[in-house]
Amino acid sequence: MTTTVPARIQDLPQSQAQRRVLIVLIAAQVLSGAGLAAGVTVGALLAQDMLGSTGLAGLLSALATAGSALAAIVVGRISQARGRRPGLAAGYLAGAVGSAGVIAAAVAGDSVLLFVAMFVYGAGTATNLLARYAGSDLAAPEHRARAVSTVLVATTLGGVVGPNLAAPAGDLAHALGIPRLAGLFLLSGAAYATAALVLAIWLRPDPLLLARTMEAERAAAAFARPGGAGDRVRPPVGWRRSGVLVGALVMAITQLVMVAIMTMTPVHMHDHGHGAAASGLVIAIHIGAMYLPAPLSGWLVDRYGRRTVAAVSALVMLAAGIVAANAPDGSVAVFAVALTLLGVGWNLGLVSGTAIVTDAVPLATRARTQGLVDVSIAIAGAVGGMASGLVVAAAGYPLLAVGGGILALAIVPVVVAARSR
Repeated sequence: MTTTVPARIQDLPQSQAQRRVLIVLIAAQVLSGAGLAAGVTVGALLAQDMLGSTGLAGLLSALATAGSALAAIVVGRISQARGRRPGLAAGYLAGAVGSAGVIAAAVAGDSVLLFVAMFVYGAGTATNLLARYAGSDLAAPEHRARAVSTVLVATTLGGVVGPNLAAPAGDLAHALGIPRLAGLFLLSGAAYATAALVLAIWLRPDPLLLARTMEAERAAAAFARPGGAGDRVRPPVGWRRSGVLVGALVMAITQLVMVAIMTMTPVHMHDHGHGAAASGLVIAIHIGAMYLPAPLSGWLVDRYGRRTVAAVSALVMLAAGIVAANAPDGSVAVFAVALTLLGVGWNLGLVSGTAIVTDAVPLATRARTQGLVDVSIAIAGAVGGMASGLVVAAAGYPLLAVGGGILALAIVPVVVAARSR
């Protein structure tokens, strides 16, 4: 392990280190939010334009989320071995490379290159989510959800501004001889590369490595005291495994439903006469709803409990599905309301699920386990993205929306069973 941390806890107080870590993560998340917006806003439209098929439009999203699954493993392992800083920086750099590949594929009209590039681009999405764990490494357990939410909410600015730059980015792309729909990927590549640079330079001390050092010092002090070894109480292994499973299921289900409905909403709107500006506005509102309520979600999770908020997330996503299914084809406002609810439900599920998993995992294996958990999230997103286009092509957008909302209700019996145990 080549990354260093202070030899003594007193060299850098935990509260000071946590503030510094959060400031750097917030800066990187603002940038990565802009990078994330490109694939969300125009990814499916670009695939539909190049492939000429609505049924295959969801394939691009599925590949991006499959790429994020692999990236979650790699970033998790790098973070486990060397700390959060090199892991997160490498993930964002891969997202920048993927963005450049998408632009090259659009210029060449090469659908195979497009698929490969979107697979690599998915690393940026995975890293954007994994960054939330870095915010909780130095947080006290009773403030852990709020620390996670602080990192998440920082994505809002870039995520909201990014989609609304679809038109000017398209104009810039056209001036450079690049198809308009690939314009946002110019922004994405620059944003991801800058986020990687910010983390590589300023995320010091590394939060995970410092947390391990502090835990080791506390353990040494406890064992040095008479009877100290017996005072240490560890959660049973079965309880820890149950917590990881429940948290992973909550986040995977909310991710699947969110990706499925979100991916096909711009396509559905486009098919009913809405332009890129209208769908971009709806997606911008949706991304804002995914991240902006995070501070409230964090407070609710810390105040009322992880599993209670997870159950509430399922009910909110059901409401989102019902509203989306009944939205008039010409109403941008109703689609915006539906995707606002969808984003809020996803946020509640992500914050509560993250807190459940982090509570259950010891520092010694935390980064690797968190990476594996996020693989399940990415796989769920890939399934949602792949299935969304097929369901819409076969049965229509309303059935996709309602079916997704009903599927989200599976969270309720999961958390009820966990609470009873």
